[in-house]
Amino acid sequence: MSDKLFHFKSRWKEELAVSGSGGSFVLEMPIGVLSVYLLTEEEWVRRGPDWARSLWPILKQELEEWCHECNAELRVDPTAEVFPI
Repeated sequence: MSDKLFHFKSRWKEELAVSGSGGSFVLEMPIGVLSVYLLTEEEWVRRGPDWARSLWPILKQELEEWCHECNAELRVDPTAEVFPI
């Protein structure tokens, strides 16, 4: 059993599905240059899923690890999008 709070799965439309104990959401994952866009912490607190708003530091750390394993870039951007599933 994994001790991670978040689980990541790429989806077909340049999307990264993220799931955790409180629900799921989608982050942008363009494949021209494989990368994942994450809101800045300030924007995450305003626009992220309610259940995950306080978990941004853990999400960022686990997403950095996932990106490293998948040879993807993590881009923290205040204009990034997050979509509910």
